[in-house]
Amino acid sequence: MDQGEAELACRNRIGLEKESLRVRADGAIAQTPHPSALGSSLTHPYITTDYSEALLELITPPGDDSAETLQFLCDTHRFVYGHLGDEFLWATSMPCVLSGEASIPIAEYGKSNAGRMKHIYRRGLGYRYGRVMQVIAGVHFNFSMRDAFWPMFRTLEGVDETVGQADFVSATYMGMLRNLQRFGWLMPYLFGASPAVCASFFKGRDTRLPRFDQHTHYEPYATSLRMGDIGYTNAKEGESGVKVCYDSLDSYIDSLERAIRTPSARYAEIGVKVDGEYRQLNSNILQIENEYYSSVRPKQLLEGGERPSLALRRRGVRYIELRSLDVNAYHPLGVSPEQMRFIEAFLIFALFCDSPLVGRDERRGIDENFLRVAHRGREPGLSLLREGRECDMRAWALELLDMMAAFCELLDGGSGGIYCQALERQRAKVLDPEETPSARMLREMRERGEGFHAFALRMSESHRDFFLEESLPVARQAFFERLAVESRRSQTALEAGERETLDEYIAAYFANS
Repeated sequence: MDQGEAELACRNRIGLEKESLRVRADGAIAQTPHPSALGSSLTHPYITTDYSEALLELITPPGDDSAETLQFLCDTHRFVYGHLGDEFLWATSMPCVLSGEASIPIAEYGKSNAGRMKHIYRRGLGYRYGRVMQVIAGVHFNFSMRDAFWPMFRTLEGVDETVGQADFVSATYMGMLRNLQRFGWLMPYLFGASPAVCASFFKGRDTRLPRFDQHTHYEPYATSLRMGDIGYTNAKEGESGVKVCYDSLDSYIDSLERAIRTPSARYAEIGVKVDGEYRQLNSNILQIENEYYSSVRPKQLLEGGERPSLALRRRGVRYIELRSLDVNAYHPLGVSPEQMRFIEAFLIFALFCDSPLVGRDERRGIDENFLRVAHRGREPGLSLLREGRECDMRAWALELLDMMAAFCELLDGGSGGIYCQALERQRAKVLDPEETPSARMLREMRERGEGFHAFALRMSESHRDFFLEESLPVARQAFFERLAVESRRSQTALEAGERETLDEYIAAYFANS
């Protein structure tokens, strides 16, 4: 690749979505509504909620500079903290001080059909999987190559001129996604920050996790229990009978659509509309596409009330979403500049690396590797499945990092820059598992005599103080205040302009194919 081509592989588009629970002073999940001063959670482009009314989701616009992306996220946090009163944001992925299912308020989005449908979908998730699992927080890394990259890469690959540009881009991204699944276990190893969990997470349920202390469960070598079998895992696929195929964009869409259209006897027992009230959108394997939990997703910008799979079918893949990042408890933003640089290089590596189709055996290996690393990632001598055989995890990790070195040098414009430094920092974690954030967390808890609650509360209070130390610039404050007003107006207008019933709206949404 010459210098001009190398430059085109840089300056990629990066955005973040960061989830954080609003909590009370004691760390219990907040029972208050989404603060009105932040705007409408239905229509605000950057400040919304996820499953729970208390689970904030802060979104950045895509940009070609990760430092600018992090600054936007920082500004958003500061604006939010200006309207939280005595509440603050929880600093870890795993929640704390839960008093059972009833203590978790489902997000409300107003009286419009779109808002009511979002609420019903979340109600269905609660019935299907329980509310507790839904308030685990994470960071999503959104990524796309710059538009100018694709003509150059197409020429480099020698793609036949009969292949449409959108089809070529989508096929390349699907190959990238397959590699992110193959190598994705590296993310929880390097950045996993949930080796322990509050005992209240299991209130009324049994768990095999050993006790760290009276109020904390953990696993000695865990990296990310969030990505293990107590959180968002592919084990849910076995329960529902759905397995999405990443061979091509068409196969991905078709397998999702099949799950959305296929009835489930198990979910039918819940009921769809009971005594005039929706419990879920439908009783199919998936209510909608977003119910399919995966470490990575192909994404396209939605137009109007478009379904995600329809947007992908019409316009192809626009960007990819990496969903396997725990909230970084050691950084106020939940993700550090070093992480941003490494992940960008990792994604570019995954795009350029050969990516054969994933067979049944490899699919099982991918799922197994995630679970092994999530629960036992720092275990001495841990092996993973590679091409059907056991291999040493750390040897494989070092091999991947060695292969990434050229891409870090490309992004730096030479050796020794910030991307190469980020790479070497991750290499140190592979060589010494005690350098990982999961090991650091457990070590601090032992040294300070803390359980998970005390650790997370301490970090949360420290992050709150960081954001309150400095106020927003006047122009940025005005920017967020204007968006809050505009979003509330948009919601009001949407509700006032409603012409169809909720039943008609939901039927039309699924009929639009």
